[in-house]
Amino acid sequence: MSLKQGFEAVDRGDRGLGVRDRVLVLPSVICSRIVADRIAAAVPGAVSAPHDHGCAQIGDDKSQTLRAFLGVGSNPNVAGTVVVGLGCESIQSDDVAADLTDLGIPVRETAIQDAGGTEATVDAGVDAAAQLREAGGSDTERTADLSDLTVGVVSGDLSASTREVADPLVGEVVDELVGAGARVVAAGSERVVAHPDDAAARAASDETAAAVGELVEHHRGLPARASRVGRDAAVHEFDAVTRAWGDQPVRDVLDYGERATHEDGLALVDAPSRFAEAATGLVAAGAQIVVHVTGEGVPTGHPVAPVVKVSGDEATLSAVGDDVDVDATSASANDLLDRLRAVAGGERVRAEEHGLEASAITRVGPSM
Repeated sequence: MSLKQGFEAVDRGDRGLGVRDRVLVLPSVICSRIVADRIAAAVPGAVSAPHDHGCAQIGDDKSQTLRAFLGVGSNPNVAGTVVVGLGCESIQSDDVAADLTDLGIPVRETAIQDAGGTEATVDAGVDAAAQLREAGGSDTERTADLSDLTVGVVSGDLSASTREVADPLVGEVVDELVGAGARVVAAGSERVVAHPDDAAARAASDETAAAVGELVEHHRGLPARASRVGRDAAVHEFDAVTRAWGDQPVRDVLDYGERATHEDGLALVDAPSRFAEAATGLVAAGAQIVVHVTGEGVPTGHPVAPVVKVSGDEATLSAVGDDVDVDATSASANDLLDRLRAVAGGERVRAEEHGLEASAITRVGPSM
């Protein structure tokens, strides 16, 4: 397949091209997540991005959550965002709305304590989402191809089937995408922390190597958090745990929630390999599509970006094959590229078909 084969995408100007046309209902705090879910459920084309944050967060943890809000809200798959608050949270909904407005995002805002309670907030939010849905209908479409996209990649485990079957397939596709001029963002900072010298050696510049070192020092200064991927990464060679990244040098290191700005090539997002947290970090970086390698068959997608599930585990494929988009035991790189192009053109992934979506935001450390 030619990577230049076209599909129709929504032109979001400086934000890039949208391969979905979502109205995002974004709770600014855990306390408003159910209200946000109800609003999104009442408006066709609207999605909610629930999370457990926004209350009593301080310092770097608060900054990271806000950064993630802004990154997800400005993803090119988002036509506009309704921010829903409670009113007493540490990250106020009107502040999030103002920051998104400064980024040029169509925004509406409502809060439970301002609107007059739960039902009044749901009504106000539904009206706001419907307004954004109607306004988004005037966005222009243009023909695009895979080289125009930012593709997110996360490998959720380091089982033998992942390392030896699925990751190499995804890595081959990453090399093809980058060779055509696409931008790739990868999650999985545990791999870097386990192999700091090898990761720095893979950096495309001295500046990026220094950023890799800063990432490692940052994680060493955080409270220890058990991670199976982190333990497994330390057992295997660096090349063996980063096969899903292809043979690409790391051109940039992004904070969690930070938007990717590198022109093409591979950048590392400081995100864990846990799927829901990783997917949010990749979406915030600007990924319109996410590729998730899963030996365990994790079925959930993300509300903002379609997630292409790839597995090379024969037992998983036998048990939950209907939740997997690409069987890495038999697929070629061209097969996966074909699937990515079809999804970019509007074909639904399995998680979308099944209505399985999850979002989460990773934490810097314990909150109050």
